[in-house]
Parts: sequence; C-alpha cells; structure tokens
Amino acid sequence: MKKLIFISLILIIPFAQSCNRSSALSTGNGDEPQIKNNDYLEYAVLYQQTAAEYRALCYQAFNLARLQLDRSLRIMGLMKQQAVVVDIDETVLDNSPYEAKCILENISYPRFWDEWMNSSSAKPVPGALDFLKYAESKGIEVFYITNRKEKYREQTLKNLQNAGFPFATNDHLLLRTDSSSKKTRRDSVSETHAIILLIGDNLNDFSEVFEKKSIPERFEMTDKMKKDFGSRFIVLPNAMYGEWVSALYDYNHSKNETEKSEARQRHLQGF
Repeated sequence: MKKLIFISLILIIPFAQSCNRSSALSTGNGDEPQIKNNDYLEYAVLYQQTAAEYRALCYQAFNLARLQLDRSLRIMGLMKQQAVVVDIDETVLDNSPYEAKCILENISYPRFWDEWMNSSSAKPVPGALDFLKYAESKGIEVFYITNRKEKYREQTLKNLQNAGFPFATNDHLLLRTDSSSKKTRRDSVSETHAIILLIGDNLNDFSEVFEKKSIPERFEMTDKMKKDFGSRFIVLPNAMYGEWVSALYDYNHSKNETEKSEARQRHLQGF
C-alpha cells in the first residue's frame, strides 16, 4: 500500500507543476484559454545573452557608424548642426532580461513590463555607449526616438543617465505619443538638424515605407534601398521581436497561440 501511494505521488507532482505554468493564459480568438508557450523564444534570447557573435555584430554596426560619421564630417563639415538618431530598445539598451523573464514565467508582454521599466536597469548594447560618446565629442547631437510610452519618460531618462549615455535629456528623448510611426518625430529633428545617421533594430526606425508591410513587400523595399544600409542606415540584430514578427502574423496579434504557432510553421521554408 505504501508503495502504491509513493508511485501515485510521483505521478501527481509533475502534473501539479505543469498546472502551475497555466497561470498565464492567452485566449486570442479561440473559445478555450490556452497555456502561453514561449519556448520558441529561447534561442533568440540565448543568442542575445550568450553568443559572442551577437556582440561582434553590435560592435561591427557601431564601428561602421563611426566610419560613416567621420566621412560625413569630412564632406559636410559643421555648416548645419548635425545629429544622429537612435532607437532605444535593442539599439542602445538591452531588454533581453525582460524577454528571459517572459520565458521563465511563461508570460507575455505587457506582464511585468512596468516592473522592468521601473527598474531602469537595462544594460547598454555592446558598442552603443562608446559610439554615442564619440559622436558627442565630434559636436554631433544625439536624439533618442523610441516607441516607449510617455509614462515611462522618467524611467527611461534615468536608465540612459545611469548608463552614461550623452544627451539623456527631455529635449533629446522623443517618446511615442498618439502614433507608433516615427516619421513625425524624425521630421521634427530634421527641421533643426541634418540627420547623418539613423540607427535601429527595426526597419521602421529608418523609414515609414516599411510600416505595416507584408513580408514580400518588406523584402522588396529593403532591396530597393540596399545602398542606404551601412551608409545612412545602421541596423542592429534583434531576433526576439519586432515588425518582422508582426508581419508573420499579418499584423493580427489577436491570434491565439495555436494560430500564431501555425503562422510561424507556415513561413518555414524547407527542402
């Protein structure tokens, strides 16, 4: 009898543990709530947190940015005040700890996003701090255009300042207001400055022509503008999230977990 009870406990405990993972549910369009499964994110987050190749790509991007900045100064001089425009998340600040939290706790955005923002503890992306300090030393202003919400202004400034980033002031921080498009904010900088570089991890950081476009359309526009990448546009790697993920789901994030999984599988190309 004791042996039977012991065996039963062995069977019950793993089942109970698996049930604890159902605290984060996604109903989407389906009638039945579904357990959130973030396993597909593991490689992306681990790549950013553990791959030396990721660091190398970041250094490569900012080394190229420095070369282009110097080239621009030689050609244009400082007849008009010049500026570098950068995104924040996954461009100058690393949010992979938040994505890791989502995996470990089996949750999804926006759960715990407030806590992460309030911590103001994101570390600089490799190469970002050195490059922006270099830009400052050359008389170039830096503007941070981000789709973080206005309510996170204080936390964002604190994070940038704590990390030592230059121009971490209200005047140089342009957060999302009524639109996720960055065009209006880029245009406002262009009114007073010559933007010599745009740096980001998302094609929407560079031009509005990429906004809400299908995967084939994004490919087409990227090919048309290929000469701008590495000259005016500097791209940082981000395999965790972005417009590319939205395109997988046809910009319909109300899909349930099964539908999202099917969409990811559907876009895989084997042989």
